[in-house]
Formats: sequence, C-alpha cells, structure tokens
Amino acid sequence: MGPATAMNLGRLLTQTARRLPDAPALVQGGERLTWAELDDRVDRFAAVLRAQGVGHGDRVLVHSRNTVAMFASLWATLKVGAVWVPTNVRLTPTEVAYLGAASGARAMLRDRGFAAHAEAVRAASAALRTVFAVGDAREGEVDLAAALAAAERPAPDHEADVAYGDPCWFFFTSGTTGRPKAAVLTHGQMSFVVANHLADLMPGLSERDCALVCAPLSHAAGLHALATVARGCPTVMTEGERFDPEEVWRLVEAHRVTTMFVVPTMLTLLVDHPAADRRDHRSLRHLLYAGAPMYRADQKRALAKLGGGCLTQYFGLGEVTANITVLRPDQHSLADDPAYPIGSCGMPRTGMDIAILDEAGRRLPPGATGEICVRGPAVFAGYWQNPEATARAFAGGWFHTGDLGHLDARGFLHITGRASDMYISGGSNVYPREIEEAILTHPAVAEVAVVGLPHPKWGEAGVAAVVPKPGASVDEAAIRAHLAGRIARYKQPLRVVVWEALPKSGYGKVPKALVRQRLEAEGVGFAD
Repeated sequence: MGPATAMNLGRLLTQTARRLPDAPALVQGGERLTWAELDDRVDRFAAVLRAQGVGHGDRVLVHSRNTVAMFASLWATLKVGAVWVPTNVRLTPTEVAYLGAASGARAMLRDRGFAAHAEAVRAASAALRTVFAVGDAREGEVDLAAALAAAERPAPDHEADVAYGDPCWFFFTSGTTGRPKAAVLTHGQMSFVVANHLADLMPGLSERDCALVCAPLSHAAGLHALATVARGCPTVMTEGERFDPEEVWRLVEAHRVTTMFVVPTMLTLLVDHPAADRRDHRSLRHLLYAGAPMYRADQKRALAKLGGGCLTQYFGLGEVTANITVLRPDQHSLADDPAYPIGSCGMPRTGMDIAILDEAGRRLPPGATGEICVRGPAVFAGYWQNPEATARAFAGGWFHTGDLGHLDARGFLHITGRASDMYISGGSNVYPREIEEAILTHPAVAEVAVVGLPHPKWGEAGVAAVVPKPGASVDEAAIRAHLAGRIARYKQPLRVVVWEALPKSGYGKVPKALVRQRLEAEGVGFAD
C-alpha cells in the first residue's frame, strides 16, 4: 500500500480565489489585492520557483519582514510541493546562515536590505542555488518583481501532488537549549491544524470577518494565515517593523478587524496604550493570545479594558503547531470565581490528548505537577535529520513539551513554567511563574522576570528583574514587603533589580536565558 495522499495546502488559496475572486484578500498600506489577484501573483511565483528548479521537497529559506512578498512566498512554496523555511527577521547573518545550511535550502527569498544575510547563507551552504531579492537585487540575485512580471501563469490545478507525511514547513525552535532544530510540519498534519484552529479558536470565521497580522508571519501568525485564507477572511498587515499599539488600534478601527493574534506582552502593551480608549475595537470577536505565560494580573487588565467576549487563550509549541489547549472567551472571568478555570491556559484542543508524566514516564493524578506531554494529529513528524533529538522528544510515545504543569479535576491545564526555568533552592523546587504572578499584583509593577542563579549556601536563589509602570517607581524593599505573606519565604527572591525594560526575543517573548545574560553582564549574583 502506498503512502496516504493529502490535499496540497496551497489549494486552500486556489479554492478561495475561485469562490471569492473579487473580494478583498490582502491589504498592507496602499497595496490591496483581491483573492484573484493574490492567487495570480502566487501562481506566477510558483512558476518562477519551478523555473529555478525548485520542486517537491526542496527547501525555500525566507528572511523577510511581514510583506506581501513574504505572504505570497508561503503559498507559492506550498503549491510547488516545496518546504517553507521562515526565519526570525531579527537574526544576524551568521544565525541565518546556520538555518540555511541546516535546512539545505535550495532557494532563498530575502527582503530589502538583507543582502549580507544572503551572502552568509551562500558561503555556508553549497545547496543554495537561487536568491530572490525584493527591491535591491544585486549581481547574481533574481529581482522578484521582474521575475513575477515576466512569468507566465501555470495551467489551472497545477499544484503538486503530496502525501500526508510530506513536509511543508520547517518550524525552527528558538534554540534556548543549543542550536535551533527544525521541526518538520507536514501537509496532512497542517490540514488538521487548520480545521482545528477554525473549530476551536475562530468558530464561524468567514469572508465577512477581517484578520489583522501584527506578529511575525514566520511564527504563529503564519499558521493563522492558513486558516483565515481557507475561510476567505481578508488579511490586513501592519507596515511598521516594530510592534506599534497606535497603528494596531488604528487598523482595528478602520477595517473593523474581528480576529488577530498576539503574544501576551503585545496584549499588555495594547491594553495599556491610550489608543485603546480612543479607538473603536468593538468589532473584535477573536483576540487570540498565546506563546508565553499570561499572568493573571495582566489578564484582568485586558478583561477590564476589552470585556470577556473576545479573548481566547491557547497553548502550543511549534512542534505541536500551537495546538494543545484552548481557553474560550466564555471561560474567562474578571472575578476570581472558582466556577471558572482561573489561572488555566485551557482544555485540550479537539482531537488532542494531554498527560502529566513523572520522570519515569508514568501518568500523574490531577493536581500533581510533572511534565506536560501531548499526542494527537497536530504533533509534528520529528526534527529534520536529528533522530536522537526526535527519539528523546517522543519517549514513551508522547511528545514531551519540556513544560511543567498539572491538570485539574476537570481536565484544564495549568502551566507552572519551563522545566529549564525551575530552580532548586535549599532542596526545594521553585517555579518562577508563581513568584512572578505575585509580584505583578503590586500596583507599580508592569513586567517581571524571575530566574535562579548559583548561591553558595542554597545551591540556587532567585533574582527578580522588575520593570515599573510608566510614571511609577518601585524598589527592592517595596517588592519584599509586597511578597511577605503572599508566598513562602523560601520562594521569595533574594535580590530584586529594577530595569527600564526586559530583554525580549523577536517574537515578543522574554527568554530567561537573555535575563540571566544581562544579570551576569551587570554583575548581579551571589558571591561565594
């Protein structure tokens, strides 16, 4: 029996363009495309890729800001049966060169101003044959606009045949525990994820909705784009290179945006920005947030500002295609009502199974803390050319997330934190998130990160990096006084530092490794 066939995900766009040819599809600044126009551009892009020898299974590296060209590159890559390999646009040339070499990319799309990144990939990878440049092509590169203008659109139904397990996207991990690894996402797996996103995150989505993209397409926002395109929901993309709450709220009001994805730090910036009070955001039905811990204090502020009818939280890693849990709008509560799953990131997504396992791989009962493990159709196929890491990740038949948490009696998941974030102080396990939640209830605190550093007596002890709210001030004594009586003494950080901002990744997260690096650079620690 041969391999199971699947729908080429690129046909999601083909189908929508046939159904809604003249309806709006994509807007960025002054550029506006209908579905027919977007599909035409994508099909020409597919023809250009094929002319350069890019086909089934080949990898296409994409280093770009959120642009129409990047959006089109995803669909063109899918249609030819190749593999989309997006990067974080803030990576250095050396870092992108590693991703290009590790993926064996045959072609690369680079945005304007990133010639050095393309040169670094060329130097690091013999597999790279073609570089497509947007706007400032150099000698030896292909000017994308010119190539698209000269290309002939392929015949209808030209999309490559694919099998269920054929790769379509390499989702590189953040590399917090070493070099980034490429999680292999497949056409069949992603078909399930698209259907699940529509069922669990954006029920009822249609061409009458409008999606705003203000997070990188290289990450979760790109996954959401598959679902919105499938339903003919037009997409509006921000123009600025940096996240700008003023621009986001302006676009929400102007386009009557109904759905958008943000990480929790972005949601907090939106809620705290004055434009949230000036602009009309009543159109929002699905304001999705995920990708990092959502502290209860921040969640309450968002609920107070936006109401409970639009906020949807979910939890998921790249390896599980953001598809582990969902906390629906009706499961949010501003009041600390025990009838609601307060502090939870939600219930298992439809078709997905969650278990809390101990170090021996045994299931733990409700309320017991262990590693969050998951199985189901949204789980990736494994790490590209890394069988050892794949075997470790799938030990015992479950995908091991590396996150710690517990399930309550009703099956709602509560995340304690990353296993790598936990530290042991005086023989006791300390989970930074619990401390961070307590510190964030101080009225002058905007952000906080707690990490464990080596301590000569206790093994490790906590250091809290605190960011005050605009116009407010806070010091170590105030934090200590605030924590007294709120959490046990052994959990309280022994040092508190006040910073103007926390270090963040290109996706708006606060990696604890960056916090530790800054503390070490500033000489913060515990002397022997």
